[in-house]
Amino acid sequence: MTPELGKIEKPEAGQYRDRKKLYLVFLIFSWPEAPKEYKDKFDLYWQQVADQLAGLEAKIGPVNYLYHESITRPGEEGLKTLAKLSPASFNIIDERHKQGVKFETVEGEELLKESMDWQRLLLAGFLSQKVADIVSNGFIAATKARYEHIINRITETLKEGEAGVLFIREEHTAQFPDELEIFSVMPPALDDIHRWLREQSAKPPEVAEKGKPEKSEAKKGKTRKKKP
Repeated sequence: MTPELGKIEKPEAGQYRDRKKLYLVFLIFSWPEAPKEYKDKFDLYWQQVADQLAGLEAKIGPVNYLYHESITRPGEEGLKTLAKLSPASFNIIDERHKQGVKFETVEGEELLKESMDWQRLLLAGFLSQKVADIVSNGFIAATKARYEHIINRITETLKEGEAGVLFIREEHTAQFPDELEIFSVMPPALDDIHRWLREQSAKPPEVAEKGKPEKSEAKKGKTRKKKP
């Protein structure tokens, strides 16, 4: 059984000293018309993420590399894009970047664009099953290639004994290799947000519409996890 972060004592944490470690932070988004109830949960989630990530660094090892999905440009240019895309995750990354931690690009721009194009087609809907299958298979293949590229970039940059943090959507389908020890940052507020979204989905459409985010923000996925 994988130990929880709070139960990892120093001798046990030492077993990860020479391993490549990857801390996963799941991206949760807000939107301008979000109800205050959701915004409060959203703010609490990111505060708890910051606290748990700091706890991981103290117990398992400091972050040496910062990774974020959907960013295709390195350095300051990429950080400016991130500040607009996800201010909450940007704040956590920017704090460490200013301390000298390297912000590393993991996305392949063309792979990201291809995956997004296939996804847009999927959301449009189809009359023909043949076309639906073509688009679905195209999306699956592009997404697989995209995540393989992300994982390759991480394994190439991380050295033995180092740790990186990857900010990625919870519904991702990345398959992490055994050479990476994966620790998922999963604060209590994440369950509260999931519960709130389920409750909104259960309401009549005219009631829930104002309180729901875009579909891509509400999905939930699975991954190999070590809970903090």
